[in-house]
Amino acid sequence: MRVLLGVSWARRLGAVSLLVATVLGGIYLARAPGAQAASFQPSSFDHKSMVEAGMDCLFCHTGVTKSPAAGIPSVESCMGCHELIEIDSPEILELAAYWDRQEPMRWARVNQLPRFVYFSHQAHVLAGSLNCERCHGDVAQMAEARPVVRMNMGWCLGCHEQQPNARQLRDCIVCHQ
Repeated sequence: MRVLLGVSWARRLGAVSLLVATVLGGIYLARAPGAQAASFQPSSFDHKSMVEAGMDCLFCHTGVTKSPAAGIPSVESCMGCHELIEIDSPEILELAAYWDRQEPMRWARVNQLPRFVYFSHQAHVLAGSLNCERCHGDVAQMAEARPVVRMNMGWCLGCHEQQPNARQLRDCIVCHQ
């Protein structure tokens, strides 16, 4: 009798544990990095106007070719052009206020991978295997930058499988350093 009670108790505990793990997993996935656009940005920023002016992504996101992170332009970088261009627009007046206060704009990340994933913009861009739109969508047409794909392991592996060096890119250490 004691064994039967132990088994029943163990099954109940297992069922409750499974339920809790499922609920927590669902909450994690719903709030996973890149699952949804940042709900607050310090200023409205229209990439479309930059593209229409002939600006390339790499002009402002200078880290793309020299570091793992693309980088967000500093207020100083923006003011390098906007001390002379569009100086009376509300957005640039707001930018200038940050500059005057010597305060950085604290942009909310739009796309974010888990900490255990290593991704280098530099390696992908310099290899010529990706353009910005492949992962970030047509940002030039977005009023507000937002994620367009769910950047998960299956999605990354799908792209790696299409590369000429797919065999080397299957090694876990490529992304999990």
